[in-house]
Amino acid sequence: MAMRKREEDEVFPNAAGIDVGGSSHWAAVPRAADKEPVREFGAMTDDLNAMADWLLACGVDTVALESTGVYWIPVYEVLEQCGLTVWLVDARQMKYVPGRKSDVLDCQWLQKLMSLGLLRAALRPGDEVCVVRAVVRQRAALLTEQASWVMRMQKSLVQMNIQLAEVLSDIMGASGQAIIRAIVAGERDPHVLASCRHSRVRRSEEDIVRALRGNWREEHLFVLARSLAMYDSLAQRVLECDAKIDALLVPLKRHEIELAGATKRGSPNPLGFNARLALASWAGVDLTRINGISEGVALTILSEVGPDLSRFASVKHFCSWLSLCPGTKISGGKVLSARTRRSANRVRQALKMGAMSLSRSDSALGAFYRRLCSRMDKPRANTAVAHKLARMVYFMLKRGEAFVDQGQQRYEEQQRQRSIAALSRRASALGFRLELATTPA
Repeated sequence: MAMRKREEDEVFPNAAGIDVGGSSHWAAVPRAADKEPVREFGAMTDDLNAMADWLLACGVDTVALESTGVYWIPVYEVLEQCGLTVWLVDARQMKYVPGRKSDVLDCQWLQKLMSLGLLRAALRPGDEVCVVRAVVRQRAALLTEQASWVMRMQKSLVQMNIQLAEVLSDIMGASGQAIIRAIVAGERDPHVLASCRHSRVRRSEEDIVRALRGNWREEHLFVLARSLAMYDSLAQRVLECDAKIDALLVPLKRHEIELAGATKRGSPNPLGFNARLALASWAGVDLTRINGISEGVALTILSEVGPDLSRFASVKHFCSWLSLCPGTKISGGKVLSARTRRSANRVRQALKMGAMSLSRSDSALGAFYRRLCSRMDKPRANTAVAHKLARMVYFMLKRGEAFVDQGQQRYEEQQRQRSIAALSRRASALGFRLELATTPA
């Protein structure tokens, strides 16, 4: 009777568990499936194929795979190609379970939890999304490394007392690059270097001349030249990634869409192709119509989750996956903490960067961001606006809704009407009646 009850509790009776390692993998199947329910397999491709054949011979249809570094990726791909349903589970779900001190017991515990339906699968997009995601992440890594070489150039300039950062907001802008390349080419006259500035630079030519008077030491000039060469080399690699992304997005164009409005300007790292049209043709909606969502942010969102959000039951599940929703640390009916979880989610970081760009926007979202900044600190306001952007992205991708900006004046008028209604309710509760003045104050 106890055995029958145990079998009825199993959600996935033919499930297997695999503990992934760098040099070998331990796999466990149900006890009744094989005389040796736990086996060790190597990390070579032949070993992975042998493991897949053994799982199929044991009648396994679902596999729980522990996400360990990047070692799980080849195991996942091989098992998925063999027709098995693979669940990528977080190792932290089994972290605090005592008594498991070896890989053999780990894989058995994975198999048991999976059979009882106590594990949750992590988001693993389709192959077409994974291909684009790999190149987009490589591009982001190149941009991060490129920024480190910009800091090295800044350090060399400061060591020579060339205070270029004091007169230019971006030393790698049009004026900054022109001046630095002239310095590397051998120019030392500050007046000639200052003439390279763009006409839109606010600082006067005299201020730039003063900032360009320094000590031209040979070793610092050598480091500056090498850093600029590395910067240019990485810029070329970024262009190669842009060309590859453009080629990967061509077969993903499933929608015929006409774009309205002009492309947003001012992106710090613009893509080397018409990414707005390519992404809109892939997703069916133009995410860049949302204020704060640039082409780079839209590319990050679609390359991480894809245009299909059916894996998320609701917008609340999507925002929870992004770690943008308030926390629910409650004890005894009292809210102990409502802080959002810390997360390295790339979509979350992209949305927060997009929210920061709204500080000077004349849109309704810009007015909303500035209103929150007046009530709370900027990091919390940034997270709240990123949450709002995530909800807009979800509804656009899920329902195909188009985004329409109401404008700053419409938003401010709505807030004014809400304030008047709140004051009227407050006055009525105190026994007074609120009357609006005929002439504005």
